[in-house]
Amino acid sequence: MAVGPRTEKQGKTGAMSLEQRIEALKERHKALDGALEEEFSRPHPDDLEIHSLKKRKLQIKDEIASITTR
Repeated sequence: MAVGPRTEKQGKTGAMSLEQRIEALKERHKALDGALEEEFSRPHPDDLEIHSLKKRKLQIKDEIASITTR
C-alpha cells in the first residue's frame, strides 16, 4: 500500500484517531457519490465505471461499520 504525505489530521505522530479515520472514510464515500452522479449525468454512462464506483462505496461503508462496531 502506498503511503501518502502526512495530513494535518494525523499530527506529529503520523497516526490518525478512529474519529479522524471515520471522517476521512466518510469524505471518500461522499466523493464517490459525486463521481457516481457525474457518471450518471453523462450521455452514455460507463456501466463498468458505475459498478466500480458502487463497489468502492460499499467497501468504504463496510470499513466504517467495522470500525464503529469494535
